[in-house]
Amino acid sequence: MNDGASAGSIGLTIVLIVLVIFVLVILIKSIRIIPQARAGVVERLGKYQRTLTPGLTVLIPFVDRVLPMLDLREQVVSFPPQPVITEDNLVVSIDTVVYFQVTDPRAATYEIANYIQAVEQLTTTTLRNVVGGLNLEEALTSRDQINGQLRGVLDEATGRWGIRVGRVELKAIDPPLSIQDSMEKQMRAERDRRAAILTAEGTKQSAILTAEGQRQASILAAEGDAKAAILRADGESQAIQKVFGAIHAGNPTQKLLAYQYLQTLPKLADGTSNKLWIIPSEVGEALKGIGDVLGNSTPDAPSSPMSSGPSGQ
Repeated sequence: MNDGASAGSIGLTIVLIVLVIFVLVILIKSIRIIPQARAGVVERLGKYQRTLTPGLTVLIPFVDRVLPMLDLREQVVSFPPQPVITEDNLVVSIDTVVYFQVTDPRAATYEIANYIQAVEQLTTTTLRNVVGGLNLEEALTSRDQINGQLRGVLDEATGRWGIRVGRVELKAIDPPLSIQDSMEKQMRAERDRRAAILTAEGTKQSAILTAEGQRQASILAAEGDAKAAILRADGESQAIQKVFGAIHAGNPTQKLLAYQYLQTLPKLADGTSNKLWIIPSEVGEALKGIGDVLGNSTPDAPSSPMSSGPSGQ
């Protein structure tokens, strides 16, 4: 009897343990916590039932199934370089970066199998269509235009997938190495040309400024010389006037004037380069006055000029 009771209590304990485990499993299957910025799609018996939002939710165990969570934040995907042929038949390698966000978890789950791969392939084909209508120079200088066209096409195509494309950026556009070398040579030649033009402009401006400075200096020097000559002439004029006034104020006699006149004559022969000097006709009058002073009479001097030899006397 005791053995049977012990076996029954053990069996009851096992049943209770199994029942507790079953209840725990049911609770685990029934209660789900959805993190912020995440979304879950619930299928009931294989059919879409609802979309789970962040927070605590209760499910029917073994009936409802939650698919993998979807990230509702904006995602950044960098795609590997893609070869693209331009309008002038040059192959360029373009790296793209796509910014997108899942806006409809149901559409992102059931309308497309792999939305990231779909966005990559759609970006590649659209990029080839857009860049294929541009030449190399336009492709290198029209990034904003290409970005805008890519974003418009991708946003329109991915809208039914529950995805919103926020921005598309061209990370790099790499032309062939031969083209890069030619472009570098062209840029170097352009820089040399601009440097030569700037040097020539600088030399021209320097010459103009130098000539202008010399002209101004010449004008100022001429004005200074003119003013100096005027001042000298004014000084000489005033000196002559003072001397003339002093002479008249002193009332000199004819004898004194004749004597001063004769003292001035030797200065005419001053200098080693004088070979010929002329005696004015007034010398006779001066000599006559000197003769009258000394008390001797002298004949009138000739009225014509007299000349002497190299001695200057």
